[in-house]
Amino acid sequence: MGNTVSFMTRNFGKYDRSSIDSYESVGGFSALKKAIAMTGEEIADRLAACAIKGRGGAGYDMGKKWRQAREVDKPDKVVICNADEGEPCTFKDRTLIENDPFRLIEAMIIAGYSVGAQNGYIYMREEYAHLRPLLLNAMEQAEKKGYLGKNILGKEGFSYQLHLYSGAGAYVCGEGTALVESMEGKSGRPRMKPPFIKQCGLFHLPTCVNNVESLCLVPSILLDDQNEYQTYGTPGSMGTKMISVAGNVKKPGAFEIPFGVTVREIIYDLAGGVTDDNEIQLIQFGGASGKIASADILDTPYTYEDLSAAGVGVGSGAILVVDQRTSVLNFLRITQAFFSHESCGQCTPCREGNTQMKRMLEKIADKTHTAQDLATMKNICMIMKNASLCGLGETAQSAFTCAMERFPEIFAVRTEGN
Repeated sequence: MGNTVSFMTRNFGKYDRSSIDSYESVGGFSALKKAIAMTGEEIADRLAACAIKGRGGAGYDMGKKWRQAREVDKPDKVVICNADEGEPCTFKDRTLIENDPFRLIEAMIIAGYSVGAQNGYIYMREEYAHLRPLLLNAMEQAEKKGYLGKNILGKEGFSYQLHLYSGAGAYVCGEGTALVESMEGKSGRPRMKPPFIKQCGLFHLPTCVNNVESLCLVPSILLDDQNEYQTYGTPGSMGTKMISVAGNVKKPGAFEIPFGVTVREIIYDLAGGVTDDNEIQLIQFGGASGKIASADILDTPYTYEDLSAAGVGVGSGAILVVDQRTSVLNFLRITQAFFSHESCGQCTPCREGNTQMKRMLEKIADKTHTAQDLATMKNICMIMKNASLCGLGETAQSAFTCAMERFPEIFAVRTEGN
């Protein structure tokens, strides 16, 4: 497809995913061999030069994160791969694991070397249990080949082990500290910060957490001697991005795109257009926690800066297309029900805010809400955004507040006689 590229996905379909020898035949572990000839600082600098923003949703500078993790002066550190991917409409990490499991293993080993960790953990969501054998097999073969264990590839002092954990299916465990709590056998609830996870994370050790996609970029970046990555995208959004497109589209799927293609090209070229050629009601970016837009956004380039200027964001890379058969109000009620169910209930802004949002949507559906109700709800949403303990509460109100701006007719207050 003309609007897709194969930078980190170039191995898809080109090797036997159950065989490390097959992976090596397409250049597998060449990046690791190159990495151990570099210093951890040089690897972090390489990522920083490519301006890679974390692909999990927060968009934190990845080179900076690895540099900060390396600078923590402790003898024992850990790296965690966040493969929870609980954001609705987001399945690009699953696609990467399914098609190139050894790449993730190689990336985790490079991460451990770069930040000075002794152990790496892959935290996988419960719904991806069918992928456990694939990763366990890759880990076992990597250890037999000498890519895991003591003095890896003859590098004196570089010893590293990988471990695979499965979550219990909680959305909130996509947040770093809740993920760590879950791995420690506790209820998956976010921790108060500080201390930050980079200083005190899993088992109270300095911890560096990265998303699957973020990690899978690393081997390609280290082998990119011709700086191909920098030729993609725009000055403000360099490189490529894995996106997940679903909803009312003819060809839902995960695609690697260069930043800068338009939303229209993504929906109508890559995803085949809207089901039954219906009109678009709304588009949600970045999963259930993302903001929504009308069809007016179709000609906006898919970049961090352009989407932000349009009032939405990249987030997890999800794009959910909702056609005219679903009302905006019903969409909001479904989204709110999801967050009410997934809220851990630990902090008041999220717990009570979601309850109030549910009541407000019921009143709007019954057309019994008042202008004062809406004003109160705006204040509650502001409190949720600014005072919640983690990203769930901060963003649970995103679709609601965005809809109030973009679809004001839904919230129109009934006047006397009408």
